[in-house]
Amino acid sequence: MQLIDDVADRVAIEVLKLVDETGNLDIVEDVKKVIGTSSQTLEEAYMTAIRVRRAEARAMELIGTLRAQNGGA
Repeated sequence: MQLIDDVADRVAIEVLKLVDETGNLDIVEDVKKVIGTSSQTLEEAYMTAIRVRRAEARAMELIGTLRAQNGGA
């Protein structure tokens, strides 16, 4: 369902921003617990969005490093 994925991604983006601002990794789990009390489906979509966004960030960091090593080409 598109709505669930959209909501999960929107929440994941905000949570990851807050984690970056505070350094508090527990926020991901705290939000997961709150979501899970109301909707297991949304909880699963949220955790998937968290994993995908983190993987994207790692990939983009690697791409930036590789670009820098190759003179920014």
